Amino acid sequence: MSAADKIKAAAEKVTGQAKEAVGNATDNDKLVAEGQADQAKGGARDKVEDVKDVFKK
Repeated sequence: MSAADKIKAAAEKVTGQAKEAVGNATDNDKLVAEGQADQAKGGARDKVEDVKDVFKK
């Protein structure tokens, strides 16, 4: 996994956590859902890159 891809995945996860926290604080269910979705996308990006790394070896 390249460093840029690692940073993108981590940023997506952190952004998702922030959105979820703000959504919980403001009782905004839509923002909570967006945050959870962003976290899932970041996790999926990690998994895809892990699979790519396995096949590169």
